[in-house]
Amino acid sequence: MIVCICHRVSDRDIARAVREGCASFEDLQDELRVATGCGRCRDCACETFQAHSLQALPWTAADVQPAARG
Repeated sequence: MIVCICHRVSDRDIARAVREGCASFEDLQDELRVATGCGRCRDCACETFQAHSLQALPWTAADVQPAARG
C-alpha cells in the first residue's frame, strides 16, 4: 500500500527501513522523506512505523515480567 503519495513510499518501504535500523519517525523521514511533502500521510506513516517498530522488537509481551512490589 502506498502511504506517501508525494514521495511514493509504501508500507513495505517503511517496514524495510525499520528492519535496517530506523529507530525513530524522524530517522524514517530522513531516510525515506515520508511525511515531508504535503503532510497528509503523517498519521498513517506514523502508525505504520509504530506497527513495524513493535514487530521488530527482540522480545514479546510474554517475555516481560511485572516488577516486584515490596
